[in-house]
Amino acid sequence: MSVRVVLEHEEKRLTVLNEVKSLAKLDSDFVVKYYHSWLECKYLYIQMEFCELNLKTILQNKAIVFERQPEDHMNSVFEYFISCEIFKELLECVQYLHESNPPVIHRDLKPDNILIDPNFRSNRLIKLCDFGLAKEINIDGHTSSRYGHTSGVGTIKYMSPETHLGKPYTHKSDIYSLYVIGEQLFNVDLQA
Repeated sequence: MSVRVVLEHEEKRLTVLNEVKSLAKLDSDFVVKYYHSWLECKYLYIQMEFCELNLKTILQNKAIVFERQPEDHMNSVFEYFISCEIFKELLECVQYLHESNPPVIHRDLKPDNILIDPNFRSNRLIKLCDFGLAKEINIDGHTSSRYGHTSGVGTIKYMSPETHLGKPYTHKSDIYSLYVIGEQLFNVDLQA
């Protein structure tokens, strides 16, 4: 699959170039495969692995597939098992990012950015994509880049409170996003 991105604005150009840089470094079964990128006029083309479905699509259709009403709780062991497998693979993907050298904070984990690979290469179903907001961190603490200070990055629904408030954040911001995704996947509200 190739993606064409217009690079008219400097901010958009920097975001897209950051994504390409991050994708090129992350050669793994846990993230969408990056093949190549090139510039043509004012466009940047990114060639990457094609995954037709994402977790958002799965969540939208999950109740129908398991023959229940969307507002009802899970009622089958099979649905619970499938949800557990999806979440386990998602946790492994995020663990891969956080244990990379240098560690990477995704900063925009949401169902749209969690792809489903129907080919099951390497016995994996789940892959991460969209690394435009990803940030490498220095975990030894000797520099100010250990924690992020950018506010308002990501999707508000999945954004950790410290990120939303512009406070320093760490990889735990991704963990908060996983919590919100887990609530949706298992059809529970832990705040109630």
